[in-house]
Amino acid sequence: MSYLVLARKYRPRNFTEMVGQDHVVQALSNALTTQRLHHAYLFTGTRGVGKTTVSRILAKSLNCQGVDGQGGITATPCGVCQACTDIDSGRFVDYTELDAASNRGVDEVQALLEQAVYKPVQGRFKVFMIDEVHMLTNTAFNAMLKTLEEPPEYLKFVLATTDPQKVPVTVLSRCLQFNLRPMAPETIREHLEQVLQLENVSAEVQALRLLARAARGSMRDALSLTDQAIAFGSGQLQEATVRQMLGSVDRGYVFRLIEALATGEGRLVVQTSETLRLNGLSAASTLEEMATVLQRMAVLQAAGPAAGDDSDPEAADLARLAALMPADEVQLLYSICLHGRADLGLAPDEYAALTMVLLRLLAFKPAAEKKTLKPAEARTAVPAAPAPVATMPPPLAAVVPLQVPPKSRAVQPWEDAPPVPAALAVAPAEGMPAGHMLAVRDSSPASDLSNEEEAPPIPEPVRLAAPVTRVLAVPVREQTESRSDQAFSPSAPLLVPDAEGDFWHATVQQLVAAEAIGAMVRELALQSQLVARDTDQWLLRVERETLNQPGSRERLVQALHNAGFAVKLAVEIGRVTDCPARRNAAASEEKQRAAEQIILDDPFVQAMVRDFGAKIVPGSIKPI
Repeated sequence: MSYLVLARKYRPRNFTEMVGQDHVVQALSNALTTQRLHHAYLFTGTRGVGKTTVSRILAKSLNCQGVDGQGGITATPCGVCQACTDIDSGRFVDYTELDAASNRGVDEVQALLEQAVYKPVQGRFKVFMIDEVHMLTNTAFNAMLKTLEEPPEYLKFVLATTDPQKVPVTVLSRCLQFNLRPMAPETIREHLEQVLQLENVSAEVQALRLLARAARGSMRDALSLTDQAIAFGSGQLQEATVRQMLGSVDRGYVFRLIEALATGEGRLVVQTSETLRLNGLSAASTLEEMATVLQRMAVLQAAGPAAGDDSDPEAADLARLAALMPADEVQLLYSICLHGRADLGLAPDEYAALTMVLLRLLAFKPAAEKKTLKPAEARTAVPAAPAPVATMPPPLAAVVPLQVPPKSRAVQPWEDAPPVPAALAVAPAEGMPAGHMLAVRDSSPASDLSNEEEAPPIPEPVRLAAPVTRVLAVPVREQTESRSDQAFSPSAPLLVPDAEGDFWHATVQQLVAAEAIGAMVRELALQSQLVARDTDQWLLRVERETLNQPGSRERLVQALHNAGFAVKLAVEIGRVTDCPARRNAAASEEKQRAAEQIILDDPFVQAMVRDFGAKIVPGSIKPI
């Protein structure tokens, strides 16, 4: 007797043996039990998920005669009567299967429909099963429309296709459609364990996991690969042999690559890629395995350890890597792996392309993570920044509060500060508005900061002073209304400079020049307005909620801490009238106007315009 492959030997013969399609089995079983039968069914889904199998079980359910020959329509066909055995063996005269891939013309469909006028010979219903129905021509579809809409009461149509988009809507509207889903790897693995137990074949769990993932949702593919693995492993399924047969990359290499990328070890990444090349492992398979591992890491980071599988031997490594790599880098690397697979075919050497894909994450790491400057280094290693609107004020050693009108005074959390000694009281400067403070430097011995290391000078015009550890009083500033108190005014000026804006602009310019902030953190700093400052907390205001992200705030606080400002940031939403971005834009516009004026005042240009009617091309003048 010839060998029968596993995919055919273990084809389900009733609904209870169906795996992974509970939604279809439940609907059909209930319909058969209540005798609410449609005249046409359409089963869709990818290859190997059970479309033809469901069609045959449905045909047996409609024509089953029972063990005693007195049975009727049932959801549990007996499998031993003449109708059931003939349908399983393909000899039932009232069950016709038509392969539309090779019989796609109108003549074949007409020949099938000619049999519809005759009543069943042996069974209770005639069942016409058309496989790959999307391959029929438009003429063939049109020929069967009328019969498909109003068939005789003894005729049932069963259509199956892997591409329902190609089936005309006139056919879809006449059918009851069921979508058979691809099966999960765990479902396939459990079914393979049952099959191999019946076959008395020993198998390692990790080998079955590899076969289940390689099947990509198809049970037929999983059984076919299992047949191949049994032959390749001489009757045994071991992880090493199955991995060698499939050409899969050992997860150990994948874990090593991800760990090297998380720690920024470029040399180890290159060495591992070279090891993959020497072992002849597939570059595409490497990226696919990395994408799978990164997806599971992202799930662990989002849902916690409860989302893991304790029975998986790789669970410990996944948890360790999920804790090692930040969530944003996991998402970035996952996207790079997916897009990198499409780039492998464009490169002259797929292993060189694999190396470039792996190194791409290191190149896209945020600048703050590539090099973290210490506070002293941040003050000395900063290049000269562009000229700000005004130089930064010196650090406050003593602050003297002035009288503030009750109606305009803003209540601040620092109002309970200790009083300032009378010796430090200073009259307000001429022209200073009410409610502001006058800061003076305390020259008393108690305020001597000689114990602290003096910060080295920074190139003009930006000067960042060392943070003051002793403050005698805290400034109370007037704070404008927030967004919740007033609406945005479309007629508000584009830029209204103030003293806090001078300080914040100079600080942000230094951070940008030092490359201490980047991406969304840089945008938060440039688009925000410094509203108020305390010794340990600053209040910023932005106009867009998208800029106010927890991760951006934390990185900006870290950058300020490295620059010598050990403060916390609070961000509110409101109208911004003075921010570094607007100051930079105003400075650029001023340079542009000055450059254009130089050209317009040039005597040669004026002579060309006057004598020859020359015109200056708009946009052709750029400041140097």
